[in-house]
Amino acid sequence: MSVWDSLVGQKPVVDMLSRIAQGEPSQIAQSWLICGPPGSGRSNMARAFAAALESPDRGMGDEPTRVTRQVLAGTHPDVTVLATNKVTIGIDQVREIITTSEQMPATAPWRIIIIEDVDRMLERTTNVLLKEIEEPAERCIWLLCAPSAQDVLPTIRSRCRVVNLAVPSTAAVADFLVSNTGAEPKIAQRAARLSEGHIGIAKLYATDERVMSDRDELVVGVLNLARASDAVLLAGSLTDNAKAQAEADAARTTAAQEAEFRRINGLKEGERIPPKLRGAYNQIAKKDDVKRMVTRRTRDVLDRALNSVASIYRDVAVLQNNAEDAVGLINLENRSAITELSVRLDRAGAVTRLDEVARARKRLAGNGNPLLVFEALFCALIPV
Repeated sequence: MSVWDSLVGQKPVVDMLSRIAQGEPSQIAQSWLICGPPGSGRSNMARAFAAALESPDRGMGDEPTRVTRQVLAGTHPDVTVLATNKVTIGIDQVREIITTSEQMPATAPWRIIIIEDVDRMLERTTNVLLKEIEEPAERCIWLLCAPSAQDVLPTIRSRCRVVNLAVPSTAAVADFLVSNTGAEPKIAQRAARLSEGHIGIAKLYATDERVMSDRDELVVGVLNLARASDAVLLAGSLTDNAKAQAEADAARTTAAQEAEFRRINGLKEGERIPPKLRGAYNQIAKKDDVKRMVTRRTRDVLDRALNSVASIYRDVAVLQNNAEDAVGLINLENRSAITELSVRLDRAGAVTRLDEVARARKRLAGNGNPLLVFEALFCALIPV
């Protein structure tokens, strides 16, 4: 089993990066931009590439080497990952990782820096990163991840070798779910279809009944919109559920971090934290950081909801254009209601509603009030 086997539906990119990892070190670009739609596995691709570059077997052995296991687990001393649970990546985080990048590797051929969601940097933060991307340290490789090259400043983009990932097929995602989560084939197939190629969301649908149920309720609610009062009630329910999911997720993350802190410091559950460790321990559940994490997770849930809403009108357009045999429907369970809606709306009406979803996404990205954004969206979706 090679380091590439866990990547879903990306064979052309895997073949290319595998060849590069096995080639001459002098031929390897030192700045990379790995692009792909959300859920395509761009951060996993970056980790696999890093493991292949660092491992003596270039990631192609039947059994993963110790180096490979360390890289994939995030414990290798020469591979650093910058990720964030907040809305943006801070400038101090970037300055700190630049300092790390200038150090020679301790045990491996390369010092590798992976930055997930580089598109979450503000422009002034990106400018701090620019010089290092333009002139990397001699033994440093930068692997930046973003949804698309257009989401990154041209000054960064022009100095990187760009790798574009594809949207994994429904069949590939379903096979992955069966083999990696133990989901039943029917559940895996449905989760893969509803996720539209997003591996993380597919995994969530296959393993969390509540998330799947919330999606079903949202789709039915949108299809039954008839009055402004329906829109207001649906928007309130959605935003409340999103905040509850985000808070529960943040609480689980914080609890896991606290448990890991206790394990590392040899403290049992419930044991009093020694005074000298109390400051570091309290930083884990720092109020401002938890609040930012909840904000980020809430936006992720609402973004997922927008994808679900958009899929309804995508299906309407598919039926209106007699394209079901070619591309299929996403919301098969709601086919009757979607068929009825495709008759009530004209083609321009379906496109207009997709535009309204895109407008709502921009408003959320601009820090619009989520409740007001979705009230406006659902009112605009009511058939006239």
